[in-house]
Amino acid sequence: MPSPRFGAACLAAAFFLCRLAAADLRPPEKIVAEVCAGCHGPLLTGANGPNLLDWLNHHGNDDASVRASIVDGWPAFGMPAFGPVLAPGEVDALVAYIRRQRAEFAAGRLKAPVPPDSFAVASERQSFRVETVVANLATPWGLAFLSDGSWLVSEREGRLRLIRDGRLDPAPVRGTPKAFVRQDGGYLDVIAHPRHAENGWVYLAYSETGDAPDRTMTVIVRGRIRAGAWEDQQEIFRGPPRSYIAGDYSHYGCRFLFDAAGHLFFTIGDRGRPAEAQDLSSPLGKIHRVHDDGRIPADNPFAGRADVWPSVWSYGHRHPQGLEFHPVTGKLWATEHGPRGGDELNRIEPGRNYGWPLISHGRPQNRETIGGTHREGLEQPAAFWPRSLAPNAITFSASERYPGWKNQLLVATLVGEQVVRIETDGDRAGHQETLFHRLGRVRDIVTGPDGFLYVVFNNPGRIARIVPTPPATAAR
Repeated sequence: MPSPRFGAACLAAAFFLCRLAAADLRPPEKIVAEVCAGCHGPLLTGANGPNLLDWLNHHGNDDASVRASIVDGWPAFGMPAFGPVLAPGEVDALVAYIRRQRAEFAAGRLKAPVPPDSFAVASERQSFRVETVVANLATPWGLAFLSDGSWLVSEREGRLRLIRDGRLDPAPVRGTPKAFVRQDGGYLDVIAHPRHAENGWVYLAYSETGDAPDRTMTVIVRGRIRAGAWEDQQEIFRGPPRSYIAGDYSHYGCRFLFDAAGHLFFTIGDRGRPAEAQDLSSPLGKIHRVHDDGRIPADNPFAGRADVWPSVWSYGHRHPQGLEFHPVTGKLWATEHGPRGGDELNRIEPGRNYGWPLISHGRPQNRETIGGTHREGLEQPAAFWPRSLAPNAITFSASERYPGWKNQLLVATLVGEQVVRIETDGDRAGHQETLFHRLGRVRDIVTGPDGFLYVVFNNPGRIARIVPTPPATAAR
């Protein structure tokens, strides 16, 4: 549900603009200061309302979509329609201003406000502090804990960074593969082999170019880090030439997860080609399962079928970004980005079809056609969000450090810039609570060897630890 303050501020702004004469065209800077800043912040980088400058906007980033959002609003999400109270010239100027500001934000010349290094929260079941432990990271994506006690972070710009004794090594790991870096593309998830102490393997997903500079796709490799250098690289996954999509730089995936038997699960998005998610011969829009060396397990649901990409575990996914096993049931759960709304939390079973793009609880974006919300033979999500949060990494809180959250699901989100707690009962998802928000886009959330939860933030790039506190010491 939208924040009451968000809706009230927007309605007050609408009333203010109603009093203006249509001929008194105001410059966009003045409209932003007097109308938009109360919800979206003075720089439009987010406050009670979302960041308007980030490219990850599920209402659309092209001029026509921005114009429609201004003119028609999103009343269900607390934003009224401003078309009746803004002159057409004011709308035109505001659209152009947002476009210019987005370019400044993308170039790094316009920064979101820096959140506090430490922040106290009294949630429904657990009081805690969010404490920054590592700063000065450049768009960190995944976090892995290595057997020697060091941490490894992937930065989307194409670097692996080591953290030892809480200190960021100033030099990236040498010799890592070159990535294609644009929009969703770059270095993605990183994970250590469950027997890292024995074999030293580290797994990395990244996007690369194909036979032409604008044709790109996700690749998965593994290697070892010795004396700060990447060595012994082996390929785990590479898609066919047809999966190298031209001119679209979205939905590369990729989240990793090992099961107890040592199989590697990973996610690949539909790469902006929705029909590929239903095509079993394509690796796009799927959750995959392989042996730790990339071989195909004999018990994969479609193993042995020549017309199916052999590593497919489930299909009909748009952009799955979170994977985790329930600590009690052992069942696999996943989060997935919807189109405009309709983000999903799914319980994953092998061989099942999760519907995209045949069904969705969201509204279509460009090149997308949705056939409704339900259809026989297609799986329904355990939960979905009508308003886009862009759910990302997930983890079940199994550590004894957080007794109030025992075995409950924690969801990192990008657009919402929040961590959401979800109570689960078997295969069902129940009550939800936002633990915190507006501290930066939350890219990853993992449990460390010490039992603490660690959160990876973007804008600005940093890692924070969630430290439980006695209820009396935390404040909202």
